[in-house]
Amino acid sequence: MYSLIFLGLTSAAISLVLTPLVRGLAWRFGLVDQPDQQRKIHIAPTPRMGGVAIFASVLCAYALLLAVRLSSGHIVWEDLPLVTRLAPAFAFVFTVGLIDDIVTVRPSIKLIAQLLAASYAWSTGIRVSAFADHPFAGLASFLVTVFWIVLCTNAINLIDGVDGLAAGVSLFAALTMTGAALLTHNFAMALAAVPLAGALLGFLRYNFHPASVFLGDSGSLTLGFLLGCSGAVWSEKSATVLGLTAPLLVLAVPIFDVCVAVARRLIRGRPLFSGDRAHIHHKLLALGFAPRHLALVIYGICTIDSAAALLLTVYHDRYRGFVLVLVCLAAWLGLQHLGYSEFSIAGKAVFGGALRGVLGAQFALDQFEREVREKMSEQLCWEILCRACPQFGFSGATCSLDNEFHRWGLNAGWQVRIDFPGHGHINLWRDFGAKSRGIAAVLFIDSVARVFREKLASGESVTVRSGTQ
Repeated sequence: MYSLIFLGLTSAAISLVLTPLVRGLAWRFGLVDQPDQQRKIHIAPTPRMGGVAIFASVLCAYALLLAVRLSSGHIVWEDLPLVTRLAPAFAFVFTVGLIDDIVTVRPSIKLIAQLLAASYAWSTGIRVSAFADHPFAGLASFLVTVFWIVLCTNAINLIDGVDGLAAGVSLFAALTMTGAALLTHNFAMALAAVPLAGALLGFLRYNFHPASVFLGDSGSLTLGFLLGCSGAVWSEKSATVLGLTAPLLVLAVPIFDVCVAVARRLIRGRPLFSGDRAHIHHKLLALGFAPRHLALVIYGICTIDSAAALLLTVYHDRYRGFVLVLVCLAAWLGLQHLGYSEFSIAGKAVFGGALRGVLGAQFALDQFEREVREKMSEQLCWEILCRACPQFGFSGATCSLDNEFHRWGLNAGWQVRIDFPGHGHINLWRDFGAKSRGIAAVLFIDSVARVFREKLASGESVTVRSGTQ
């Protein structure tokens, strides 16, 4: 216990001293984060090399522990082979993050680096072998472990958008892992988590609002990677059968944020690596929370999550169902309160009939295009167009192509004109009270323009013979 106290206090003290020194070096070399009043909401340029101070503090604390030869020093030596094997992966992630702090690295390159580092970590023995009551091994263990570590890495990185948020969430995770380690007599994990918690506590002195230094990617990526690996070790050595459930609770806030971000972008059809202002912290800022109060609210949620994780660690399966139901309910309430319109729209599309309507419209469009392309007769092409119009809410049409004119239906409401240079045009009329969905009408207009342009370009006549009604 004295060794844990020594590690925590030493790491915190070194971090308090090193952080302003690293901040000064970042200022000297111009390694600062410039505000853009879009995603980067800080007011003034701010150094972004905080990760260097944090991990230097952890390493120095370990070195001092070994130097003074306290009772837990032998445990550090016993676990040194695992630490040594993992060191290349940590160093690789840290280096990639540091390079990104100096010169921008493409998101895809950072993701590839994380996948490689997580794969290497699995090969050294950091493995997730169970989730709840479902064990797995071999390829399944590899895939789940890599996914978990990469998920945690990006979760901490993406939530680093408000002063003190990522560092504070990581601090709560480290403290909870320390508590769980002590409860399960896993002193090796405690020795890994305590100095990290101390370094983060010292760093928060300068990172809490108003922050004078940021974590940077060297800090946030490496923190996420380290917590992901620690969570895997926790799940492997825990006395419960919950596997990853307890570590998942500890990192619930950042993991929830990254999962929501991915889902939102998939629903909107946006690139997964594109940035936006719709993360949890952005939503809370939009609701009127000040950065300081926002961080405190997230800290409060992390406290509840940490208590739930420790409860599961102590009482094993007794409260598992109750805790998981509460977590799912909290996630659902969070989605409702934060106002993510993507999910309500997607829900209406799936359960409200909109998706069936879009699919039905797409099937009708495919049939329309296929029939027009197959028919060589001018009259048949026009009849196919007229027959398809009501399915998409159009009540009338006029055609003036190659000096031929024809009219069908009611020409009232509003109209869309499709021009075919050198040939003429087609007008589609739609009543103001049409009930079919607008997206189906737009798709139909595009389809008419495309297939008739193809007909005209191929030299086939698609005008209507006189007398056709």
